[in-house]
Amino acid sequence: MTLTTPGLLFPAISLLLLAYTNRFLVLAQLIRELNAREGDTLRPLVVQQINNLKKRIKLIRLMQVWGVFSFILCTLSMFALFIDISLLGIVLFGASLCCLVASLMLSLYEIHISCDAIEIELNNIEKKPMQE
Repeated sequence: MTLTTPGLLFPAISLLLLAYTNRFLVLAQLIRELNAREGDTLRPLVVQQINNLKKRIKLIRLMQVWGVFSFILCTLSMFALFIDISLLGIVLFGASLCCLVASLMLSLYEIHISCDAIEIELNNIEKKPMQE
């Protein structure tokens, strides 16, 4: 394995972390808007959304953690290859890929939960009376 092999992951991991940060920022904004809109009382629908948002925030934090571990291990892999410790470089690169897969799997689960949030909203819309 050459030094460039782990180097190929750098842009991918960087973009992935940026996407995770964007998802986090959107959720934070949504939570702030929800808090401002609801005031002092909570509707049952909002309680469902709050539980969903809490899960998603925790998942995004874990996605970011595994993504950062992947980035660190990838960097260490490049360093090991640079100082000509090939076996260590290969092992670290493999560990980096495993962390990346963990991050992506969490992302997939977070997307699933995000769809559940939309389903909650759609169910609420369906309960409203039809205008004639």
